[in-house]
Amino acid sequence: MRYVIALGSNQRHPHHGAPPRVLAAALVALSRAGITVLASSTVRTTPPLGPALRRYANGAALIETWLSPDDLLDQLHQIEAAFGRRRLGQRWRARVLDLDIVLAQRGAWSSPGLIIPHPAFRQRRFVTAPVQEVAAGWRDPISNFTIRQVHARLTRPRPLPR
Repeated sequence: MRYVIALGSNQRHPHHGAPPRVLAAALVALSRAGITVLASSTVRTTPPLGPALRRYANGAALIETWLSPDDLLDQLHQIEAAFGRRRLGQRWRARVLDLDIVLAQRGAWSSPGLIIPHPAFRQRRFVTAPVQEVAAGWRDPISNFTIRQVHARLTRPRPLPR
């Protein structure tokens, strides 16, 4: 099955270096875990969301694996932990690596620890911009818009209030 994964980092890694290099190393880690990386986006530097002060490196990858969504999430959490990520319950804090399942080829999925499509992806340019590079024609199973359309709706100019 194919999935779209969002990648993010805003902390240096002692071995891999700056956040853009962390994302490159994460793609290698996915491959080493038996996950086929079919395409990856360019890396973008974006402002932080929430109280984090450091800018993020963000990207996306189109992957293929036989793992179920829940098993893939477990594998992504293992990779994050190997990079030094500690899940302490606080949202939007600085992190070495963040890997999120954004979309699944088979559509929507829900389990106690996972919702696909990612509930907030439609409101986040730092997610939709790289995702459209690797899966522009995929459809959001909730809105039925293509990812290109989701991104265009998010980034279209809005008239100034009178």
